[in-house]
Amino acid sequence: MTDIDALNKKYDMFCETAPSSGGRTFSVSDDITAKQFRAAAGSGILEGHRPVFDASAVSRMKAKAALIGKTNMDEFGFGMFSVTGTGIPKNPFDRERSCGGSSGGAACAASLIEGHVALGTSAGGSVSSPAAFCGVFGLTPTQGRVSRYGQIESVSSMGPIGILATKSEALAETLRTISGKDKNDPTTNAQPELIVGKKKLRSAAIPKGITDGVSAAVRKAFEDSVGTLRDMSVDIEYVDMPVLKYAMPAHYVLCTTEAMSNLARYCGMRCGRQDGDLTMPFNDYFVSFRSKYFGTETKIRTIMGTYMTMGENRRKLYLRALGIRRLAIDGYKNVLKGHDTVLTPTMPFVAPRFDEIAKMSSADSYMASRFAAPPVFCGLPCVSVPCGYSDKMPIGMQFVSDHWNEDVLLSAAEMCGNAFEIRSPEASL
Repeated sequence: MTDIDALNKKYDMFCETAPSSGGRTFSVSDDITAKQFRAAAGSGILEGHRPVFDASAVSRMKAKAALIGKTNMDEFGFGMFSVTGTGIPKNPFDRERSCGGSSGGAACAASLIEGHVALGTSAGGSVSSPAAFCGVFGLTPTQGRVSRYGQIESVSSMGPIGILATKSEALAETLRTISGKDKNDPTTNAQPELIVGKKKLRSAAIPKGITDGVSAAVRKAFEDSVGTLRDMSVDIEYVDMPVLKYAMPAHYVLCTTEAMSNLARYCGMRCGRQDGDLTMPFNDYFVSFRSKYFGTETKIRTIMGTYMTMGENRRKLYLRALGIRRLAIDGYKNVLKGHDTVLTPTMPFVAPRFDEIAKMSSADSYMASRFAAPPVFCGLPCVSVPCGYSDKMPIGMQFVSDHWNEDVLLSAAEMCGNAFEIRSPEASL
């Protein structure tokens, strides 16, 4: 039986753990509620928050496995490297490197604990990114497939609960368990029946120029994997998808505006901590409280979101971003009419070292998710699969399918799991 606490001291993947008697286990990220556990979304402003109910996904998982902990993440999911929260998980293949974000702790736990399944959330590739960096499978379902009841939302129109595991078959089994209609989340009511095991991967479309600007190691692993897929009789075609270059800017416009609105509740009076000086004038109190307990990235995104909706900016930026989302959805659907999936690298480089992350500009950090974020921006399902290694560090590639068509993604994950080498980290207790 794995010594969870010993592993956690070395890799800092959990912000809280519970004893385990063995058997099947799962974990959830710090922004998903579970009875008797904290739920702080990686933020100091929610320190001490212990919900009295389980999220719908958690209650469904508890019928199948034991919950052993809450995993570290970027504060409110704001980040691509899991370095902005209350704990910073270390990559299971190299502790000097990032696990990816925002569900970095979840990917680390899935990689290190045998047979473990981790649930994370993804507002912008935050399941695919850590899956690629930690060498595991990461499935992000269609928006509305899995109930978000009990999830601490920072972005309302994005952020589905996703699944991370070392075995492709665990994705299918877990999706069956946590998906379905939920009276507590009306967005789940429109979903069709989940079908698993009937549709096989036959074709993939690759956007032209998609490997421009990626590292040489990622390009080689991706191209080699495409060759392997061809050898497996998967039809590969390169297609034009020019709208993708506009998806990332529009994604951050919508993310920041929705975050600004959602985080307004954390003012020291209604939600979260309430230990400020209540004798101060309202505005001074709110500013001092949020300045103290919000992290730097959360402050940046709140300010950006406010700017995006000020005066004429609402028309020039916010409403235009909504239009671009519609164009991006149409762009994917036009390609998916003739292909089962759209295929890209998951991340443009292998997991960076923490000292490299510290030197990155905000723009460089945001653009790291340029492959992983667009599907989530469009509400489309996607799966990241391990496809190679460079100097022992994992590399992933991502399949995207049409809405509600997770079946073909599970097929892709199974095929790749059988065809590609999947390594385990050499973790010692």
